[in-house]
Amino acid sequence: MPAITILTETDLRGLVALDADVVACIENAFAALATGGVVMPPVLSMAIEDRNGEVDVKTAYVPGLDSFAIKVSPGFFDNPKIGLPSTSGLMILFSAATGQVEALLLDNGYLTDVRTAAAGAVAAKHLSRADAETALIVGAGLQARLQLGALALVRPIGRAAIWGRDPKKAGAAAAEMTELLGFPVAPAADLAAAVGAADIVVTTTPSRVPLVMADWLRPGQHLTAMGSDQETKNELDPKILARADRYVADRRSQTERFGELRSALQAGIVSPDFRFDELGAVVAGSVSGRQSPQEITVCDLTGTGVQDTAIATLARSRAMAAGVGTEVSS
Repeated sequence: MPAITILTETDLRGLVALDADVVACIENAFAALATGGVVMPPVLSMAIEDRNGEVDVKTAYVPGLDSFAIKVSPGFFDNPKIGLPSTSGLMILFSAATGQVEALLLDNGYLTDVRTAAAGAVAAKHLSRADAETALIVGAGLQARLQLGALALVRPIGRAAIWGRDPKKAGAAAAEMTELLGFPVAPAADLAAAVGAADIVVTTTPSRVPLVMADWLRPGQHLTAMGSDQETKNELDPKILARADRYVADRRSQTERFGELRSALQAGIVSPDFRFDELGAVVAGSVSGRQSPQEITVCDLTGTGVQDTAIATLARSRAMAAGVGTEVSS
C-alpha cells in the first residue's frame, strides 16, 4: 500500500501563501468548473444551532488533476469568546486513479481561508473596475484581513476601510493592514458612508441580518459577498440583487440554497427564473465580465469543492517538490 503524507498547519503555511500563484490556481479551478467534466456534488451542511456552529463537507473531481480532495470544515462562531478560532478542519487528498488516500492535510482551516480570499480576488479581477482604488471590508476577522490583501493583488488599492461590530477589533485590523500593505486602512464608524465611498465592498461576516443596504450603493461599484454560506445567513439587503446591473454566482445550486440569492428569492425580490451567470463562465470567457464602468456588480461566493481540490493538490505538489511532510504507512 502506498504511504500517506501528513502535512501539518505549520507545513502548509510554509508551502502555500496568499499570492498571485494561488489566485491563479483558484482562477483556473473556476474555469474548469465552467468548461465541463468537473464532478461536484452538493455541499453536505450540518447546523449546530445551540452552539452557534456548523460543519460543511465539500469535494470535487477535476479532470486533469491527479487527485481530489474531501474537506471537512467546522465553523463555531462563539469560539473567539473562549480564545479559539472560529474555523478549523482538515482536507483528505485521494488519488483520482485508484481512490487511495494520498495525503492528510491538517490545516485547521488555513487552506480554506486562503482559497476563500483568492476567490475574492478572482471575483474582483473580473467584475470590478480596473481602476478601483478604494475598498471597504465589512467584518474585522481573519477573512476580512485576507480579503483586503487579496484585493491588493489584483487592483490598485490605495485606500481602504474596515467596519466591524466591535470598533476595537476594526481599529486593530485596520492598523495591522496599514502596516502590512503600505497604504492607509482606517476603521469605519459609519457603515453607510463607508459603503458609499468604496469602489469595492467585500462582506466577510456570519451575519443573519442584512448589513449593506441597496440605497447606499452608487454606479460603478462592485460587491463580493463571502459570508452567506448557510440557510440562516444574509449579509446583503435582498433588494441589492434587483438594483445590481450584474449578479454572478460561484455555483447557482449553492447560492439558491445558501447564498444571497436565497434571501432575494425568499423575499420575492427576484423571481425563480432570475437569469445570471456563474463566475467560472466569466473566467473562462464564455460570458463577459464587467461591461461598463457604471455597472453595479455583485458576486455571491458560497465556497466550492473545486476550490478545495485545487488548493489541496497545489499544496501536495509543493510538499513533494520540497520534501516536506511526514510519511506513514496506510
